[in-house]
Amino acid sequence: MSAGAPNGGGSSGRPRPPVGNRVTVVLGAQWGDEGKGKVVDLLAQEADMVCRCQGGNNAGHTVVVDSVEYDFHLLPSGIINPKVTAFIGNGVVIHLPGLFEEAEKNERKGKGWEQRLIISDRAHIGNVCPLSPSSTVFDFHQAVDGVQEQQRQEQAGKNLGTTKKGIGPVYSAKAARTGLRICDLLADFTQFSERYKVLAQQYKAMYPTLEIDIEGELVKLKDYVERIKPMVRDGVHFMYEALHGPPKTILVEGANAALLDIDFGTYPFVTSSNCTVGGVCTGLGMPPQNVGEVYGVVKAYTTRVGIGAFPSEQSNDIGELLQTRGKEVGVTTGRKRRCGWLDLVLIKYAHMINGFTAIALTKLDILDVFPEIKVGVAYKVDNQIIPHFPANQEVLQRVEVQYETLPGWNSDTSAARSFEELPENAQKYVRYIEEHVGVPGTV
Repeated sequence: MSAGAPNGGGSSGRPRPPVGNRVTVVLGAQWGDEGKGKVVDLLAQEADMVCRCQGGNNAGHTVVVDSVEYDFHLLPSGIINPKVTAFIGNGVVIHLPGLFEEAEKNERKGKGWEQRLIISDRAHIGNVCPLSPSSTVFDFHQAVDGVQEQQRQEQAGKNLGTTKKGIGPVYSAKAARTGLRICDLLADFTQFSERYKVLAQQYKAMYPTLEIDIEGELVKLKDYVERIKPMVRDGVHFMYEALHGPPKTILVEGANAALLDIDFGTYPFVTSSNCTVGGVCTGLGMPPQNVGEVYGVVKAYTTRVGIGAFPSEQSNDIGELLQTRGKEVGVTTGRKRRCGWLDLVLIKYAHMINGFTAIALTKLDILDVFPEIKVGVAYKVDNQIIPHFPANQEVLQRVEVQYETLPGWNSDTSAARSFEELPENAQKYVRYIEEHVGVPGTV
C-alpha cells in the first residue's frame, strides 16, 4: 500500500478524481427541538435536493410558510420547496402508513410531493399490524416499543422515555439481521412474506401478549407495493449521480440531535441511530469527502423531552418561564419539554464530534425578559473541574455546573432580522457563545 503524494496525486502521479458536489448538513447540537426545521426551510429555498439520513417518524419538525403550519416526522421538511427533490436514505426506518398519512396531510395544505420523493431501496421498514380486537392499525414495532417500556418500568422502576414510535425495535431487527427492507418488499413478495412471518413469530415468542394478524398485515403491505414502487431507487447509485453530476445544492437535515446519538448521546436515554455527522455518510451511502458545511443548530437555552440527566435544568420559576415563553411542547410526543440555561460544555462536546463550521442560534428572543442570563461553562465532579463530557449517566447526574452570569437586554428582539439590529447585550451573548465554543454564528 502506498501513500498519496502531498500534492494530491497518487503514487502513479495521476491526479485524484474530482470530489464533486458537497452536501450542507444541518444537525441538532443539544437534545433535539433546537429549531432545525426553520434552518432547513431557510436553506432549502436555494436547494435542489434535501435528504434525511437517519431516524424515523420519531423526529418532529414544525415549519410555518405563508401562515400555514406543516408538521414533519418522516418526510424531509425541505420538501416544502416545490423545486426540491427529497431523498430518504438507507439509514432511515420507514413506517409506510405514517409516510403516506403525513404526505397526504401536508399535500392537502397545497404542497405536492409524490413526484419529488425518492426512497432508498436499502431503507428498513417498520411493519404494520392490528393489535387486539380494535380496528386501529398500529405498527408492531410500536407495540413492542410500548411493551419494552412497560417492562423497564416494572423491572427497574423507570423507563427510557421513548416516543413509542417503534424506532428502537426496527433498528434492533436491523442489527440482528432479521429486518425487512424496501428492496425486499418490492422483489419477491413470497420470500418477503416468509421472512415477515419469521420476524412476527420471533416477536410473539419474546412478547406473548402481542397479537399480530400476520395474514391481514401482509395484505396491507402488498397494497403498498405499487404505490411506493415509482419512488424507490438504488440509493447509493442515486446519491453518487447527485454528487458527481451537474452542480447541485444538496442539503441534509439531521433528525434528533447530538446528545441523543446512540454512541455519543446520554446513553441509554438516547435514540437508536447516529444523529451526528458520521450518520450522514452511512445513512446516505456517500463518502466523507463530500461533506461540506456542517451547521450546528443551538437553542439559546437548553431543553429536553423525557427522562435522563440534564445538568443545567431549572426545576423552578426560570424553567417554567422558559417553557411558557418558548411554547416548549414536543411535536412528536406532545410532552412538555424540560428547560434550563444554555450549557456550553454540552455544545463544545457536540462540536468535538461533528466539527461544526458554523452555529445557527435559535429562539434568542425567549430570553428577552430576563434581567440576567446564566451560561454553563464547566462541570465539577467531586469538587474537581473535569475537561470532558461524562459518558456515565450516574456521573452526569452528579455534576455541578459552573455558570457565568451575563447581563440581559430587557427588550423585544423578535423583529430583529440582522445581527446589527440586536441590542448590545444580546450581541454580547451571541459573541460569548461563539468565542467559548470556537465556532462562528450564522443564519
